[in-house]
Amino acid sequence: MAELILTPNIAGGDDFYEELINAHDGLSKADSDAYNARLLLILANHIGDRDILSAAINAAKRKA
Repeated sequence: MAELILTPNIAGGDDFYEELINAHDGLSKADSDAYNARLLLILANHIGDRDILSAAINAAKRKA
């Protein structure tokens, strides 16, 4: 079984963060929230592993 990776693991992480922030330019709060939800569901579908997805949900809850 795969494990959830919580350490930095994105090539060009700063560039990715900038791209993500820029994707929200000009969006209302509601549109930004909807964009985040769509992006999350697309990425969750790509991951596909329910154990990893559950671990990510729990990790995000702990960080809140």
